[in-house]
Amino acid sequence: MKVGIMQPYFFPYIGYWQLINAVDKYIIYDDVNYIKRGWVNRNRILVNGQARLINLKIHKASQNILINETKILIDPIYNKKLLKTIEHSYKKAPYYNEIFPIIERIILQEDENLARYLEFSIKEICKYLCIDTEIIISSSLNKNNHLKGQEKIIEICKILGADEYYNPIGGKELYSYEDFLNEGIKLNFLQTRTVNYKQFDNDFVPNLSIIDVMMFNSVDEIKKMLHDYEIL
Repeated sequence: MKVGIMQPYFFPYIGYWQLINAVDKYIIYDDVNYIKRGWVNRNRILVNGQARLINLKIHKASQNILINETKILIDPIYNKKLLKTIEHSYKKAPYYNEIFPIIERIILQEDENLARYLEFSIKEICKYLCIDTEIIISSSLNKNNHLKGQEKIIEICKILGADEYYNPIGGKELYSYEDFLNEGIKLNFLQTRTVNYKQFDNDFVPNLSIIDVMMFNSVDEIKKMLHDYEIL
């Protein structure tokens, strides 16, 4: 059985969804520390042909508390402005009419818990993309929370009965093939290939939010992208 584990991110790029789609069980790592200026509450969309950051407002953001202890600052005026930015940027995109209601439903949800908010968004997008991977919340597992890093990942894999663990290529320096193998688990790293598609008549800007991918591509086209990676 294949397992993947990652922090929840705000409308993450295509590689995040490739990881979810590649495994049998995907763990939303909600009981690790929130990271400022990371991707937990921000991402990039296309605005006038350029990459521009969009943010989910956080109440008293701190790297000393867990993601599932972090609260969103519910600000209806800000959220409407955010939706207007997305609307103006993509209203002429081919799949705008299908995608904007999904984005609106996610952004306007009223759950102030950051982890639950992101869990909802991940599940909504998985539903649209027909990704049927089982989603599990890390904090729901009965595990030793004093463990750190690789040791904690290995324990989660063992609890779930995994014989393969998938991680994005960016974490290659954090984990040891030998240590995983000693626990009966094959360690794999997923490396996303360059995914290209037409963004109006602009030069292509890579690695934007899944919002951008969905606005310009059909579900069938995105399904092909979900397999456009290498396993190392």
